[in-house]
Amino acid sequence: MAIPLDKTIKRELRIDDRFYTVRISPETIHIAPKGHRKGHEVSWRDLLSGEAELTMQLKQSLKRKA
Repeated sequence: MAIPLDKTIKRELRIDDRFYTVRISPETIHIAPKGHRKGHEVSWRDLLSGEAELTMQLKQSLKRKA
């Protein structure tokens, strides 16, 4: 049985010797370098609709042109 996500949970994640803070809320998921507030935040609705993927692809294509 799955437990409903009714409040924000916070976890630490390690990727290639760098630490990140992950906050998962009922509305969004937020990832930032540990000790920093600024990071990446995506709403669940955008993630499920594919908007997040489209935005990421657009940013990558603009970086290649610059």
